[in-house]
Amino acid sequence: MINNNIYQKYNPEGWNENKKLYTLDELNLAKEKGLVLEGFVKKQENGNTYIDLGNDRIGIIPKNKLGIYLNNNHFVQFKIEDVKNNVYMLSRKSAQEESLNWAINELKKGEIINGIVKNIKPYGAFIDIGSGTVGLLHIEDISVARMKSPAERLDIGQRIPVIVKEINKEEKKIDVSYKEILGTWEENIKDIKVGEVLDGIIKEVTKDRKGIFVELKPNLVGLSEYKSGLIYGQKVKVFVKKILPDKKKIKLIIK
Repeated sequence: MINNNIYQKYNPEGWNENKKLYTLDELNLAKEKGLVLEGFVKKQENGNTYIDLGNDRIGIIPKNKLGIYLNNNHFVQFKIEDVKNNVYMLSRKSAQEESLNWAINELKKGEIINGIVKNIKPYGAFIDIGSGTVGLLHIEDISVARMKSPAERLDIGQRIPVIVKEINKEEKKIDVSYKEILGTWEENIKDIKVGEVLDGIIKEVTKDRKGIFVELKPNLVGLSEYKSGLIYGQKVKVFVKKILPDKKKIKLIIK
């Protein structure tokens, strides 16, 4: 079951793109109460990351406090650990640990949260779901249409809503899914009629080489009889031959 009503305690890094300039009172309060702040990366040098806090104030995140999956972020979240000679010593790692603890213990399966694509691998994408804490979006959970690479659908920096799929508290890992966001079979099929000619994209050939799967929408696929000379990713016109709601199948003819 999908739950659309979720309070997201920690936003992904860079979700709010406005550069924040902190007052001295705001910084002192954040240090005192251990609040998580966000700042703009000014530069990286000798393993340290320098954060522009505004009003000519600089914060430094040492290499051992940087956490994981920085991936050239323009914005990072952090906690203030100390102030030395008007330089603020920051920890992104502490902010991530706090966010991960929230995600592991408070999120529930089926809840929808905001995410930003931080890294793409052949097997899936890493999604920032709060303060640099990442969830893994497996390639098969991006769409019902099979694909050769997540990069066919996702770009680094792209903002997407994702559904919490699995939470492994022992290993402190979170899996998320995207395909449910794109709608159910019934929702995607409702504006398609038998006899229509639609645009489609060639996907994979069936194992017996008697059919070809054709993507009609990001989360809707139909099956056509095999036709030679077509390649993966090719755009085609298809005729809707039959719709089988009980089997959630669409039979097509490639024009």
